[in-house]
Amino acid sequence: MLAFPCCFETPVDRTAIAFLWLIPLVAQGQGAARANPAIQEDTPPSAARAQGEGAYQLAERLGSERLWISALDYYAEVLKGGKGGPQYLRAVAALVDLQQRLNDQYLIPNLLALSFDSSWNALPPESIARVNYWVANVQLRRGNLDRAQTLLSAIPAADPIYPKARYLIGVVLSDPRYPGGPRYAEALAIFEAVARVAPKGQPDLQNIQELARLGIARIHYGLRQYAKAVAAYDSVPRFSRYWNQSLFENGFARFQNEDPGGALGSLQSLHAPQFSGAFEPESWILKATLYYFNCLYEESRGSLKEFEEIYLPIWGALLPWAESKGLSVLEYFQAISLPDPRIPRPVLLWIRNHERLMGVFELLRQIDREKAAIERSSAWKGNPLEAELLASLEQNADTVRQIAGQFAKNRILEASQNIKTFSDQAEIIRFEIVKAEKELAEMGVDQRKIFESQTLYRPAMPAEDWNYWKFQGEFWIDEIGYYQYTLKRGCPAKGRE
Repeated sequence: MLAFPCCFETPVDRTAIAFLWLIPLVAQGQGAARANPAIQEDTPPSAARAQGEGAYQLAERLGSERLWISALDYYAEVLKGGKGGPQYLRAVAALVDLQQRLNDQYLIPNLLALSFDSSWNALPPESIARVNYWVANVQLRRGNLDRAQTLLSAIPAADPIYPKARYLIGVVLSDPRYPGGPRYAEALAIFEAVARVAPKGQPDLQNIQELARLGIARIHYGLRQYAKAVAAYDSVPRFSRYWNQSLFENGFARFQNEDPGGALGSLQSLHAPQFSGAFEPESWILKATLYYFNCLYEESRGSLKEFEEIYLPIWGALLPWAESKGLSVLEYFQAISLPDPRIPRPVLLWIRNHERLMGVFELLRQIDREKAAIERSSAWKGNPLEAELLASLEQNADTVRQIAGQFAKNRILEASQNIKTFSDQAEIIRFEIVKAEKELAEMGVDQRKIFESQTLYRPAMPAEDWNYWKFQGEFWIDEIGYYQYTLKRGCPAKGRE
């Protein structure tokens, strides 16, 4: 799927005049916890742990003091001791609870995936449902789609996490790597069902339903059902977390649905000041393509010029980071966490606003809180475990920083490659523009006469209770999302294929 950002003003006497649509004020089974034997380590507990409280009791004490990441290590010790331990299942349930408290998407899910054991079927239903969900997430990231689907399918409909599990099953079924090929009809039915779920205390339901709407739109787009894709993209709430992504992809859907004015309107909304700092290089290429297919070559060149003025300097700033062979992943982490002013703001925001990285930052804040609490607590002063707790926290922090640093490095490289790819596409469009203009000249076509023979009408009204205002260069928050262009076409009467 292609994509593009922004709004280039065009001559009003021949091309796009943007209008605003404003909604009227009156209606504004198997394999659940059954696989992988627990992984055990031969390394004995440290002397401090052996001489102190039992690992489970110490973890409980730390948890009661809200030292959750410190408690995590001791619950992990219980898991490493094997399923014969008296507190083994209670430690698993406690880790599931900690995952919810910390919203940890790395440490605990991977620990659960490594230790997954059939004995966990004896856990309370809510605990095993969450185990299955997070282990499925790990399997999905590794590309083990069958395994992820089996785990997710074992989560009962009565569990609050069920809508999230169903959404992930839809993701699995629509993945091109799915064995035997993607099953779009099943995935579509699942996404539609998730979007209709009534709120009953399910965690993160609104977020999942917005993702489900994007899933519906993408499947329709992939099946070339462009009108349905447009309707699904339009259903994503304005100014929600995924609205800018919906605007961007809707530009493609409207373009394919033979609605260039609507596509240009989506792009104009995407590049309103409210989205300043967004990283959307492809949107400019889409805009140039829209103009090109309507034989508006001057406007197409203008969009390409905007792309180059905005993104080529960003590309130049990223090259030292993308091509460096000597920087460590910790240096990439520092660059996005401090942040380093040499990283352009749109790319920095694109990296930092990713859900996984936001989770990493929260884990690091929790680690800092725990270190400070231990250092100022008289109960831990002089305790032989104080140094061990602080060292363990720092080790966890280093692990999390390494994860985040690798993520940041990958995203910087991806951003640089994206700009380079779209820059190459821009050159292809320029070549096609020159070629098309040459063909029109050889045919004796006078585009000026074509433009003069056309009249720009305002767009058709969706319903009687709607109204419109002509866009005059100002972006009002209640107007964004309802823009519609009308434009003349510079093609000869038969049009261009």
